[in-house]
Amino acid sequence: MGVSEVAARGEDLASDLDRACLTDEDLLLLAELAKGVTADRVGRSLDVSGRTVRRRLRGICDRIGVETAIEAVAWAARRRLI
Repeated sequence: MGVSEVAARGEDLASDLDRACLTDEDLLLLAELAKGVTADRVGRSLDVSGRTVRRRLRGICDRIGVETAIEAVAWAARRRLI
């Protein structure tokens, strides 16, 4: 399900957040990506590899029901999480 579908259904934000179970580190990762920082650079700042950042991002996307990092960033921004 994409961000537009969630918005179109008018789901309650609280239920989105309950379903997503995003951690503070997940939100930090999304916030850095929203600034245009690369996965490798985010990894260096978090002391993990870029590959680990991409794996975590895939998990975030799966939890919130979007396909891409851009959609995940948009999802979080629309909910004012980042």
